[in-house]
Amino acid sequence: MMKSMFFVLIAISTSWSLSAQLDGDKVLHFGAGAISGIVGATIADKVSRGDPYWRFAGAITASLLAGLAKEAYDENKYGGWDNGDLAATVLGGVTAGVTINLFSGKKNKKKAVALTFLSPKKGIDFD
Repeated sequence: MMKSMFFVLIAISTSWSLSAQLDGDKVLHFGAGAISGIVGATIADKVSRGDPYWRFAGAITASLLAGLAKEAYDENKYGGWDNGDLAATVLGGVTAGVTINLFSGKKNKKKAVALTFLSPKKGIDFD
């Protein structure tokens, strides 16, 4: 939970720094993509038991779904689909996925090393 809050703070601070250079709507889409990417990465991490590739795929998928849902709503309500908004949302998810994998990499390497030393070839059976 604490890690998720840390990543949310990173996403928010990144959004604030981007707001000086970009349109405010794109910054909101980036922030929403980052938050949905964190949620997707967390779910994928639990389901895949820490696989970094699935964690990254979960972040991108969640942000893509959030962006598609928002743009479909905008198209229905206002008659305007914006691929730039969709790209900003997905970019937020990609940023969240990369950041989470960078900060979670050491934990997974330790697990892999521990499982290598405790493998059945070494005399320990996990079944």
